[in-house]
Amino acid sequence: MKSCLVVDDSRVIRMVARKILEELNFDVDEAEDGQVALERCKVKLPDGVLLDWNMPVMNGIEFLVALQGIPGGADVPVVFCTTENDIDHIREAIGSGASEYIMKPFDSEIIQSKFVQVGLL
Repeated sequence: MKSCLVVDDSRVIRMVARKILEELNFDVDEAEDGQVALERCKVKLPDGVLLDWNMPVMNGIEFLVALQGIPGGADVPVVFCTTENDIDHIREAIGSGASEYIMKPFDSEIIQSKFVQVGLL
């Protein structure tokens, strides 16, 4: 079973994402900000990350850049999932190492489609 780390400061978003990902047969872990996510990744890298942009302590871009510095971290597919939907944010995310980009709100079909595109499904 593949693992996915859901990183979002909204408990509701984490809960919805968890339900969708568990239905897709993922072992799901959660983090409420980038710093917590980074600490989890240092212990054990997930197979994939579903990542919010705007979070306290460490935002999504800061986490993504830090993840690249962990051995093997650059190989983990990261799918941004955020309300930031302008082309500059998308370019910054992809330029910083994100594999794909999902706009909130999302549903199971969107996550499944993006996870297929990045090779997680």
